[in-house]
Amino acid sequence: MENLALIDSFSEFKDDKLIDRVTLMAILEDVFRNALKKKYGSDDNFDIIINPDKGDMEIWRNRVVVADGEVEDPNQEISLSEARKIEPDFEVGEDVSEEVKLIQLGRRAILALRQNLISKIHEHDNTNLYKQFKELIGDIYTAEVHHVRPKAVILVDDEGNEIVLPKEKQIPSDFFRKGDNVRGIIENVELKGNKPQIIMSRTSEKFLEKLFEQEIPEVFDGLITIKKVVRIPGEKAKVAVDSYDDRIDPVGACVGMKGSRIHGIVRELGNENIDVINYTSNTQLYITRALSPAKVSSIKIDEEAKRAEVFLKLEEVSKAIGRGGHNIKLAGLLTGYELDVIREGNLEEDEDVELTEFSDEIEDWIIQEFAKIGLDTARSVLNQDVADLVRRTDLEEETILEVVRILKEEFED
Repeated sequence: MENLALIDSFSEFKDDKLIDRVTLMAILEDVFRNALKKKYGSDDNFDIIINPDKGDMEIWRNRVVVADGEVEDPNQEISLSEARKIEPDFEVGEDVSEEVKLIQLGRRAILALRQNLISKIHEHDNTNLYKQFKELIGDIYTAEVHHVRPKAVILVDDEGNEIVLPKEKQIPSDFFRKGDNVRGIIENVELKGNKPQIIMSRTSEKFLEKLFEQEIPEVFDGLITIKKVVRIPGEKAKVAVDSYDDRIDPVGACVGMKGSRIHGIVRELGNENIDVINYTSNTQLYITRALSPAKVSSIKIDEEAKRAEVFLKLEEVSKAIGRGGHNIKLAGLLTGYELDVIREGNLEEDEDVELTEFSDEIEDWIIQEFAKIGLDTARSVLNQDVADLVRRTDLEEETILEVVRILKEEFED
C-alpha cells in the first residue's frame, strides 16, 4: 500500500515513546476507526490489520451483495454488478471484503489522522508519566538544571522529563547554574491540562528524612527509626531517632565519628545545623533533649493545654532560645508542646543579664548597635540616658525606649 508519512511514523512513535506493541496497535486502531466513522458513518463492518513493527496496515470493508437497484446502505451493501467487478462469480447474499486504501479517505482526513495519532500518543505518554511520578512522590530524585527563572528552576532528568523546583521549595542559600545536578524529593504531580507538572522540593522535612535513609545504613536497614523531623530550611533542623536494638546508639550512628556521617547531609542542605536527639516517650525528658544544647533545670507540664514551662539558669536561656529563636521553635514543633522559658531566681541589684539573652524579644541588629558602643548587658543599657543613646547609636528614640521597656520588665519580674 501507499508508503505515506503516517505509516512511516509508526516505528518512530514506537521507538521514541517506548510504547509497547499492544498499546500502539490499540491506539492506531482507535484513531483509524474514528476516521472511518466520519467517512462512512459506521466502522462496524471494517477489519483493521496493523503491523507496527513493519510500519504497515490494511483496512478491509465487508459488505453484503444485493441485487442491482436494491442498495439501501452503501456502506453495508454492494450491488451485484459492482461486486462482480471485484470477483466475477459473486452472487446475491454473499459477503464481499474489499481493501480500503488510505488515499480513499482524502488528503484532509489523512492529515487529521496523523494529528489525532500524535495527540493520542502524547496523551498516553502523559498518562504514563503522571502514573510514574505519582509513585515517586516522597522519594529523592536527581535532575539537571535546564533553565533558571526568577520564580523557579526548571530541571530535566535523563529521560527528558521536565521537573519544576519552585523558589519557595528551594533552600535560601541554594544557587544553581545550568548543567548543575540537583537533588530533592518529588513532592507533588499536578495535571495542567493533559500535561503533568512534576514539583520537586528541597525544603520538605521528608527530604531530610530521605537523606538520612540514603547516607546512614542503619536507617536504610530499619535498625534506626526516624520518629520525627522538623526544620527551618537552611538554618536549623532537629531529628528524633530511636532504635529497638539496645546495642545501637541511634544518635552516634547517625552523626558518626566527629560528624563524619551527617556531614554530607549538612553540606547538601546548605550547612543547615542538624541536631539529632534520642526519642523517648517520657515527655519531660523529650523536651529536655529537644532544647539541647541548653541544660534544663526543671519542667512544669500542662498536658491538657499542651504547654510546658521550662525553668533555666540565666546563662542557659540564650542557648535554649537559640539564634533568631530557632532552637525553641523547633523544640516545640518536635515535642508538640508550646514551650515557655522561665528564668530561674530573682535578680538582685548587683546582678546583670547579657543582652543576647533577649534575642527572642530584641532583634539581633539592635543588640549589635549597643555592642558597638560597649553596651552588652541589660544594666549597662539601663544606666544610660536615652537621649545620649540616640546620639551614640544609629537607633531611633522609639526603638531605644522599647528596648528599655523590655529590660525594665526583666528586672521587675
